[in-house]
Amino acid sequence: MHRCWVLLSILLVAFSGHAASPAEPPLSDYVGIYRVAATAPQTSAAEVPASPVEFVARAALFAVIDEAKYALKRVAGDTFVARSGDQVVFTRDAVGVVNGALVQGQRHERNSATASQAASDLLWPRPDSRDAPVSYRYAAPRAMADGIRTADAADLGLSRQALEQAVQGVLDGTWPDVHSMLVYYGGRLVLEEYFYGYNVQRPHQMRSATKSIVSALAGIASTRGNAAQLATPVMARLPYASHANPDARKQRITLGDLLAMRSGLACNDYDRNSPGNEATLYEAADWVKATLDLPMERDPGDQGQYCSAGVAVVGRLTELAVGKDLPSFAQDALFGPLGISRSDWRWNYELTRRNREYSQIHLRPRDLLKFGLLYAQGGRRDGQQIIPADWVEVSLSKQSRIGGTDYGYFWWRPWLNVETAGGARRVDFSAAQGNGGQKIYIVPQHKLVVVFTGGDYNSGGSPPNKIMATLILPAVIAAEERAGATPR
Repeated sequence: MHRCWVLLSILLVAFSGHAASPAEPPLSDYVGIYRVAATAPQTSAAEVPASPVEFVARAALFAVIDEAKYALKRVAGDTFVARSGDQVVFTRDAVGVVNGALVQGQRHERNSATASQAASDLLWPRPDSRDAPVSYRYAAPRAMADGIRTADAADLGLSRQALEQAVQGVLDGTWPDVHSMLVYYGGRLVLEEYFYGYNVQRPHQMRSATKSIVSALAGIASTRGNAAQLATPVMARLPYASHANPDARKQRITLGDLLAMRSGLACNDYDRNSPGNEATLYEAADWVKATLDLPMERDPGDQGQYCSAGVAVVGRLTELAVGKDLPSFAQDALFGPLGISRSDWRWNYELTRRNREYSQIHLRPRDLLKFGLLYAQGGRRDGQQIIPADWVEVSLSKQSRIGGTDYGYFWWRPWLNVETAGGARRVDFSAAQGNGGQKIYIVPQHKLVVVFTGGDYNSGGSPPNKIMATLILPAVIAAEERAGATPR
């Protein structure tokens, strides 16, 4: 889930600043909603049509698909190119009006010359920033009846100015496509801001941050009678009579291996030629079986590599352990105890190629904060142990290493270099992470939990990391130094 799904991959490109020449049609020609033509053949293995594509324009043309925005670069005339080199070609009718677009060989007909409000909102951080720069002044979050206590940052000794700079950077484009920013410090929510049409009640796609939710559910299920323990081989627990690429090492794969992404299967999302790359897996009729059918590359437990396919297996094992589908179990065992109602989130959890949301959950940012606080508090909330404390501890501890970063059980263990008045300081933390800027930062040594959601998809950058390293963490460290101790 950390990359966009296959159909969308051709639309991903960083905006290059290319300006239209006088001979080129205006970008406004292409704005609107485009749907797959009814007679168009399906080019995907999936037996469902592609999602509608909306095109919106500011200084560049953007495609918006499933609430995600991607910039396109013009080649010439009505032809645009994506980072991959594939083309998006708009077509015109007999009088020269754009009537469709060819996207990866599939024709999308233009059904409307106006994009939806939600798509248009993705062009500007705030509605009033369209016509003139917006100057932000700090405001404390409002209290809600959801168990999250709020406070003015100044009351905890935290610089309002640093928080203002963080938000101002979103508004002026320094930090692109940040959709929400929540800072919880010293037991209080001290900053809560939303951008690009998002608000406190609107769920946001979580991309690979969904993995951390699945890990939590596996941990809760580990206390149930039929659950596989971390060291128990998993192959025999799954209802498949046979597997492709038989290998005795498959019988040694454990739940812990899958959670730490060290299964040994030929599955690497960082290598598009890997048999288990997510773009390939998501076209399978049964993601779990397709994962277990992969060849082995090394012994289980030997080496970590990023493998989204293993998440489907962990989810299925959890369902088998508790005897219900994962979303139902999530509501009963995790979200319900956190005070999150079923109407507040959505999760299409079909593990087949028909699922074009790729099994990612959509959560409201405040609810994502509740989840982060649960881990920060050892799995407890209001005296109730929701996730086993030992599961939380092992999940947030190093179990493998992926791409040069320590990794737990579907949780990352990164660090940031933070410049403070006393010099550079390394700050270690735990993080749930998803493509586009979905983040939970848990920084226990500073009594800090920070949540971001965002739409900076596939850019290779990380605005939340930069905001944390340059503004939020320096402000927290300075507040603690002024107080002479960490906050209680």
